[in-house]
Amino acid sequence: MGLNFHLAESSALILEGPNGSGKSSLIRILSGLLRPRLGSLIWQGQDATKEPEIFQEHIHYIGHRNAIKPVLTVQENLTYWSGRDKDDTHLDMALDQFNMLPLKNTPANLLSSGQSRRLALSRLLASKRKLWLLDEPSVGLDVASIKLLEQAIAEHRSTGGSVIFATHSPIEVEAPTKLNLRDYSPLYNRALINLDDEEESWV
Repeated sequence: MGLNFHLAESSALILEGPNGSGKSSLIRILSGLLRPRLGSLIWQGQDATKEPEIFQEHIHYIGHRNAIKPVLTVQENLTYWSGRDKDDTHLDMALDQFNMLPLKNTPANLLSSGQSRRLALSRLLASKRKLWLLDEPSVGLDVASIKLLEQAIAEHRSTGGSVIFATHSPIEVEAPTKLNLRDYSPLYNRALINLDDEEESWV
């Protein structure tokens, strides 16, 4: 039995399963970092497996690593990620959401692990994308910072955005759909994934 799921607009999909069940691999396939052996990734009726650029411009992917350039300041890192001008107010708003604005001129190599993670998460808000793909997004975050992430996810969904995430730590989101990869082979024989934000129901 192959893996087949549908992602609707404003929805949240939580990937569950033990270590090694394929959560990170699936997120990396969705992000375009890995290619599935068989099957398709369908985005708004188009096969993004063959033309990943039609899908990737709509997503934000945050993996285990924060992908921070240590020689740059907090603001410079976010400017680099977003492609925006350093004086763009969107950058300050994104940093403020995760309580990083007071550190905007701090070199990234001086940040704690939690601050580094909050900087990485700030890129979700620095430039708008339809779908967030988050692999263990709460790693290194304290309880208060997890609440900020939950708020960001809720606001993203309220404007029609969707999120897929894998986590071993509780992240509270409203009415999520859950997919347990323990029920599937770690090496997928085929996968058909439909990410069409114009549909309003899961299949």
